[in-house]
Amino acid sequence: MQLNPIIKRDVRVQSRSMKICWGVFVYELILALVFFLVMLIIQEENKYSTSNIYSTLVLLYPILGVTQLVVLALIVPVRTASAISGEKERQTFDIMMTTSMTPFSIILGKVMTAIIQSMFFVVASMPVMALSFVIGGMSWSYLFWFFAVALLMSFFAASIGILCSSLCKRSVSAVIMAYGFYLVFFIATVLPGLFAVYISSYMTNFNVVSNNIIYTYQENFYLFLLVNPVMYLIEFFVKIMTGESLANEISSTSGMMRTAGPINLVTTGNRWMIVSTIMFVAVSFLFLWLASKRINPIKKHAGKRAEKRQ
Repeated sequence: MQLNPIIKRDVRVQSRSMKICWGVFVYELILALVFFLVMLIIQEENKYSTSNIYSTLVLLYPILGVTQLVVLALIVPVRTASAISGEKERQTFDIMMTTSMTPFSIILGKVMTAIIQSMFFVVASMPVMALSFVIGGMSWSYLFWFFAVALLMSFFAASIGILCSSLCKRSVSAVIMAYGFYLVFFIATVLPGLFAVYISSYMTNFNVVSNNIIYTYQENFYLFLLVNPVMYLIEFFVKIMTGESLANEISSTSGMMRTAGPINLVTTGNRWMIVSTIMFVAVSFLFLWLASKRINPIKKHAGKRAEKRQ
């Protein structure tokens, strides 16, 4: 199978630059500082305690994992947000569009380049992450599960950045829009659930409708959390650390756990993680498709011709 020319060119150019080396150095430095800071805090807290310190050291895994994912969430959109708009600023976009590559393959190549770069950081951080497994005594399979989650979150962040890059002419505007999209997924997917809790409590206090309607109303709004990155990461780390499902706990404590219904269907076992992963992949490919349609020159010229005929 032939490698995407965009990936081959961008990876080759950036691998010759010292920016990637300095980026890995800063990334490792941040993780090392977080690691030693957490170790210092754990040591101080257990200084006068007789409890087992190893039960606290297990927390190194989620802390280091969240630190990495936060850094990736800040880095990846910046790289992809300047992918298309950067070509426009350098006046190389029109030349790139004259090649035999399809718009979707160009978009996919830019996204895969950003994902490969982000995986450089994740792989380079494996020795630091491995310290939490050696000290904490956790299973090594969790390390590879984290690698898969980092890959998924990088793909999701890259798809947001590339969509914003296709919509904007300048890289700065694309980066700002990408972070705005992040706020939409972080906040707007939580607000419907909070609104559902408020409305359901109001309906219950005043006996406006039956409990059956209230539970159905809550279910529909809690399903928005399936595309919330924060909920996804919390569910992942809670599942790894305790073996329990946070989504299942939320649905049961809020009174939504019934014998039938969509919320019960997705919170049983590992279904929340599976369904949420499918949703993130689907949304990411939707963003890639929209970005490819945005930069497609054939559709633009066809639209201009239709306007002239009218």
